[in-house]
Amino acid sequence: MHPGLRTPGGTTTPYAAKASSLALLLLAETLAMAAWFASAAAIVAIRREQPLDPLSEVLLTSSVQAGFVLGTLASSLLGLADRFDPRRLFALSGAAAAALTAALALLPPVGPVTIALRVLTGLCMGGIYPVGMRIAATWANRDLGLLIGLLVGALVIGSASPHLLGAFEGIGWRGIYLGAAASTLCGAVLILFAGLGPHLVRRAGLALGQFAQAWRNPALRLANAGYCGHMWELYAMWAWLGVFLQQTIAGRGPQAGHGAAAVLTFFAVASGALGAWLGGWLADRLGRTAVTIGAMALSGACALAIGWLAAAPVMLAVVAILWGISAVADSAQFSASVAELAEPSLVGTMITAQTCAGFLVTLVSIHLVPHFVSAFGWTAAFSVLALGPAAGCWAMWRLRRLPEASRLAGGNR
Repeated sequence: MHPGLRTPGGTTTPYAAKASSLALLLLAETLAMAAWFASAAAIVAIRREQPLDPLSEVLLTSSVQAGFVLGTLASSLLGLADRFDPRRLFALSGAAAAALTAALALLPPVGPVTIALRVLTGLCMGGIYPVGMRIAATWANRDLGLLIGLLVGALVIGSASPHLLGAFEGIGWRGIYLGAAASTLCGAVLILFAGLGPHLVRRAGLALGQFAQAWRNPALRLANAGYCGHMWELYAMWAWLGVFLQQTIAGRGPQAGHGAAAVLTFFAVASGALGAWLGGWLADRLGRTAVTIGAMALSGACALAIGWLAAAPVMLAVVAILWGISAVADSAQFSASVAELAEPSLVGTMITAQTCAGFLVTLVSIHLVPHFVSAFGWTAAFSVLALGPAAGCWAMWRLRRLPEASRLAGGNR
């Protein structure tokens, strides 16, 4: 048993140690992710004080993605998640992200310094999300899909939490940033009390060439391609769904439109937690490729449909929440697939490399959406997002046919 699993009254049972450590990890992840989408939630509040040009809106969101890509790339090349205690890496990254987010409350809402701080915040998030998956994988015992699904569910709720803050008009955009910073700092502290599981395998030294395994290995390459298709849709939907709903609902009255849109956005994004948990449970039983293909087919259908529902508020809400559930249901299973297909000493590096590639794709899709909205409207913009799930379905179907797929979910392809 890991020495960190002892309590003042003696040692805990393996089950209790696993349960308590995972509970702390999930809570820490939920709190720490608030810094990520703080700007996406603050945009509506900023608009009430001053006009925002489209480029500034895009940069407030995509700058975090760009920083995350840089952070995960550096972490993958250096193998940080496989060489050092992942809890300390998580804690240091979270504390830095909290400080950077709090500093935004002291600056103008847009500008070069603000964008630079968001880039640095994204860089720090590279030490939180994939590192959290690495910690969860150390506890896996034929339940890897569920464990990472639970972690992604925590990430979803944490990412949605700034939108809930934004529903309170009086809090303002500075209050959103300060609330997100406080939440992230609490997560950074809590992770230090979590234990590491018995399946932690550390790499002894630096090996830059191992990063290329993510693309040289055919099975890993297809799993990563599936993840990139999934990510083409997911973060662009998260970034722009709130703006779409605000514009759609605002016709019923400015105040009602703002509050209703913010609450619906929160529930649509947060409902992904249910999808992540359900997807993890099903994938461990039915198979990773089966669940990812099914989830992407459903989310792609929602992307095609939602733009047509502006005049049908009930159906709009239903499809928005269904989209939130299905768009996240497969997310954890790409990481679980990589963890099962990679060498044990490279799990952290391969998961981080995968997230780096996926978030690089989001930089393109997030920037494309407003251009398509301006030229063709929301229906066309969201339809373009459906191209990602279609490509992802093809990649996971190809992976399903490979012999290496038998290593997924204990033989459940």
